[in-house]
Amino acid sequence: MLQTSLDPIQFINRHLNTRLTMPRVKAVHSKVYSCPRRPFEKERLDQELKLIGEFGLRNKREVWRVKYTLAKIRKAARELLTLEDKDPRRLFEGNALLRRLVRIGVLAEDRMKLDYVLGLRVEDFLERRLQTQVFKLGLAKSIHHARVLIRQKHIRVRRQIVNVPSFVVRLDSQKHIDFSLKSPFGGGRPGRVKRRNAKRGGGDDAGSDADE
Repeated sequence: MLQTSLDPIQFINRHLNTRLTMPRVKAVHSKVYSCPRRPFEKERLDQELKLIGEFGLRNKREVWRVKYTLAKIRKAARELLTLEDKDPRRLFEGNALLRRLVRIGVLAEDRMKLDYVLGLRVEDFLERRLQTQVFKLGLAKSIHHARVLIRQKHIRVRRQIVNVPSFVVRLDSQKHIDFSLKSPFGGGRPGRVKRRNAKRGGGDDAGSDADE
């Protein structure tokens, strides 16, 4: 019986071809929002439309995302409330949840109990968005202007430029929201239109001097 041995180069090529033809593993992403079960419920539609107008949201998916986050927090609080007061899991996870909510400014320090977590509303989380905070600090003329400033990278939190309107602002970072140092509003280089107008104005002055 004849035995055929592969050349080392042929073996490597065959091995590489085998690896290249393997199917790719599909990336698994976690859910960030859930669609409502009743799509045409009038009360919910009116409430979502009011939230979109009040907080300058882009679409209803942003409302659903906050609702989904709030639902997960409420579910965790309900599960912990079923345990005993001295249960190690309730003490550890409950304190961690409460500290996190206080840190982002959703829950007051004098209300650090799991019972108060069940009373949180969607508006409490939307108030902590960077877009809302920029408008309330007076850096923007309207809630929609605040979104434009953030998307065009005019806003920084501490030293970091943030261009995500839904960025959740912590309490200790709230006083550090300001215009970017490179932004025209923060003393940086003038914008494209202002530079063009200045150049056009300088050209007119030069032309009038030359005519005289």
